[in-house]
Amino acid sequence: MQLRYAFRLYPDSGQRAALARAFGCARVVFNDAVRAREDARTAGEAFPTAGELSKKLITEAKQTTGRSWLGEVSSVVLQQALRDVEAAYKNFFASLKGARKGAKTGAPRFKSRKDNRQSIRFTANARWSITDSGRLNLPKIGAVRVKWSRALPSQPSSVTVIKDAAGRYFASFVIDTDPATDATRMPESNQMVGIDLGLTHFAVLSDGRVIDSPRFLRRAEKKLKRSQRELSRKQKGSKNREKARLKVARAHAKVTDARREFHHQLSTKLIRDNQAIGVEDLAVKGLARTRLAKSVHDAGWSAFVTMLEYKAARYGRTLVKIGRFEPTSQTCSACGIKDGPKPLNVREWTCTACGTLHDRDHNAAINVKTAAGLAVAACGAPVRPGLVPAQREETGSHGSPPEPRAA
Repeated sequence: MQLRYAFRLYPDSGQRAALARAFGCARVVFNDAVRAREDARTAGEAFPTAGELSKKLITEAKQTTGRSWLGEVSSVVLQQALRDVEAAYKNFFASLKGARKGAKTGAPRFKSRKDNRQSIRFTANARWSITDSGRLNLPKIGAVRVKWSRALPSQPSSVTVIKDAAGRYFASFVIDTDPATDATRMPESNQMVGIDLGLTHFAVLSDGRVIDSPRFLRRAEKKLKRSQRELSRKQKGSKNREKARLKVARAHAKVTDARREFHHQLSTKLIRDNQAIGVEDLAVKGLARTRLAKSVHDAGWSAFVTMLEYKAARYGRTLVKIGRFEPTSQTCSACGIKDGPKPLNVREWTCTACGTLHDRDHNAAINVKTAAGLAVAACGAPVRPGLVPAQREETGSHGSPPEPRAA
């Protein structure tokens, strides 16, 4: 399995200028490639191949006056920009044919220098390296200081340098994990659990445990409103407006980072303690169009379930999703009688058949576990995880180790 390990970068002024040039050159090559393919489509001609685009937009363009500055950055960065265009068109056509799962993907669009996120990618051909002092040495950029939060488990195959909307720089390494090593990190467990995700509490487990919702966005709302109000009063194009924009972006980034850290810690704990987990497949897009939209987005259910998916696949656990139309809140977990729908303000109810008093969320978590078949699996039936692609946000950078660490 391939995972990404992200670490914070701290480039100096010269390195920031070099990174800005690299971002700009990669963006120009990307836009030139999109324009070349769109011109070919308009003219009714065949799309130019990757080799033709590389020769025309990089090799020959460096010899011209208008694009001579492309030689100031690593050629690998420019080649990877062309690969991104190819991947974007491949996903677009696969989406049109219905061969790609998920939401429909649109055609590639031109990138702007005002985009909130800029990135470049270095593969092994670029001869980047991690120095003995723990710095990331990038071609034509220099040795950039890295804030390591852990050692890399193996030699990375590539590194992507990212600048986010808050002006922070990150290095994202692609790592191939060792299944044997991952198996030893998470020994087998005989515990099974069902999870009911909600807004009153972030999660209620079938064993009775309750995880409160941190409500990161709600707690930061007052500060965000003040920062956004200050931004709206600044003159467009002024330096003060850019400072105010960064202030808003940093406030949002702080909320996002806190939510992601909470999801990682909780998902890792659940995967470590349980051999199998049942969770409901919630219709997040539909709920995000209701009056509960802000709270739904603040909870981040989709990101949390995605973390459970790839961590279960990595560590040999089983994650079972039940249908979103399963009446988990309407069924009595004691006798199995369906008692009918109930409004959201009803948090406790008594079964009319057996007289059992139920907490709404705890009862739903037990029904999720039962519907996922984990009650049978707990008796000894074998459970095996399915193949799930890993996500980008595998690890974060929080704090510096006492000494530099490298692969």
